[in-house]
Amino acid sequence: MAMNTTQWNILYRGALDSCNYDCPYCPFAKKKNTREELSLDRQSLERFTHWVASREETINILLTPWGEGLIRSYYQKAMIDLSHMKQVTKIAIQTNLSCSLQWIDEVDKDAFALWITYHPNEVAFEDFVSKCNILIEKGIAFSIGVVGVKDHFEAIERLQKEITERYIWINAYKREENYYSASEEKWLSSIDTLFPYNNKVYDTKGKKCKAGHTSFSVAGNGDVYPCHFIKNKIGNLYQDTIESFLKPTTCINTHCRCYIGYMNLEELALGDVYGDKILERIPLTFK
Repeated sequence: MAMNTTQWNILYRGALDSCNYDCPYCPFAKKKNTREELSLDRQSLERFTHWVASREETINILLTPWGEGLIRSYYQKAMIDLSHMKQVTKIAIQTNLSCSLQWIDEVDKDAFALWITYHPNEVAFEDFVSKCNILIEKGIAFSIGVVGVKDHFEAIERLQKEITERYIWINAYKREENYYSASEEKWLSSIDTLFPYNNKVYDTKGKKCKAGHTSFSVAGNGDVYPCHFIKNKIGNLYQDTIESFLKPTTCINTHCRCYIGYMNLEELALGDVYGDKILERIPLTFK
């Protein structure tokens, strides 16, 4: 049977919101979910995985848990299982890479990728680089992001010198207006040539966006939203036909601040920059 030519980018976020790190810029630092909450999150992820297995469309998936998923064995299993499904051309997850890497050997490397964030105050530099080098040796695709607070500048420079085979991007700190000087912006752009894209708050209201059409966000209970930042529910994965709620749309929000939102903004044409690696945030070319 020929594969359906329809293709979707799906961002999945379940109930997990606990993390083993204590970053001051994150509201979920050192939070612990209860056993009941973790059980619900596991059941929801398994249900989503089974739903994906039932589809014929080409599906790209980015798991975006509020907390750290890969320290949980059921997230590791989901990543393995999804990577081997013929209809899944990409399965990626946001992670701090604090997990064991033994399970990585079981994934299909052609479909698997990691969106890694380096938190300099939470992990020894040598330990983080060692894990990254293991992934490089195993041929795993990944990018590394660092929150661009000024306290991290030294760590960013050090990381750039140590890891040269993978793209390092800077997550611009936009909570303070005019946070960076002109020289700091220039320096950060020399490390991440795409930093200017991220160091901006986009005016998006009424603009064409792929969110809600070829890209959409799914909650643990199956509720579907155009993206993580628009809370107008458009359907449910397990109760409705997808064709009944996906359609070309324009953004209803005034602004967009985050990559997983503005990557869908049509005027930016970021598909030309990232190609089929847009979910894991790896550009087609980087220095």
